[in-house]
Amino acid sequence: MIEAKDVYFTYPTGVEALKGVSLTIKESEFIAIMGQNGAGKTTLIKHFNGLLKPTKGNVLVDGSNTRDLSVAKLARKVGFVFQNPDNQLFCETVEEEVAFALKNFGFEKSKLEGRVTWALNLLGLMEYRKTSPFMLSGGERKRVALASVLAWNPKYLVMDEPTIGQDYEQKEKLRQFIVQLNAQGKAVVVVTHDVEFVAECTPRVILMANGKIVVDDEGRRVLTNGERLSEASVLPPQVTQIFMELKDFGLETDVIDLYEARRLIRKRLSEK
Repeated sequence: MIEAKDVYFTYPTGVEALKGVSLTIKESEFIAIMGQNGAGKTTLIKHFNGLLKPTKGNVLVDGSNTRDLSVAKLARKVGFVFQNPDNQLFCETVEEEVAFALKNFGFEKSKLEGRVTWALNLLGLMEYRKTSPFMLSGGERKRVALASVLAWNPKYLVMDEPTIGQDYEQKEKLRQFIVQLNAQGKAVVVVTHDVEFVAECTPRVILMANGKIVVDDEGRRVLTNGERLSEASVLPPQVTQIFMELKDFGLETDVIDLYEARRLIRKRLSEK
């Protein structure tokens, strides 16, 4: 369990990025954190693995205070994938990048090689195994960064804007992968502006604005509540917006993806 208890954080520049944030992330939860730029989303998740320490308040990971643990020790449990993969990659080949943390964590060579191959296959990166990660596209580098974290199988997976630079096929693979991880009991936390991606995943949604949590609820209730979304400068999914406009025609307004929209429209047409 990850617990943030009345967390405040002020940068050396004097910017107060978090203002009394409290939340609990249980094992096997899938959470999407959304909100406007500067809301404090990335600042918050950097507290989960000790990259940042609270100015006031505490963050606990499985009961241990992050103030008392190094980033290296926390990383074994909390895998963090940066928004910009170039902040995370530095090895000469993709294979070496994925193997780097495994070596630091003391994995035996036989297990290490197996984990590297597993992670590369999982993210569709086998053909780039001997390639420099800096020769790849932005989306591919993002997948390398994700593979390098997944390889050591952290208990908690935290991703900052994972869908940026990914085409629809890769987004769908990522969605299926997250659902699979979550079903296996792994906690997944995603910071994202991609409301359509969130609608297809339907996680618990946390909305942030001005360094505070303004909404924390089940995904469907959040994404179909235009008033609450506006508090965090987030628009509803496009399908939801359309059905909200059609509410005067007696259609439901809590539709959040195309599959539901198609099913509802077919049902209405069959009734005529």
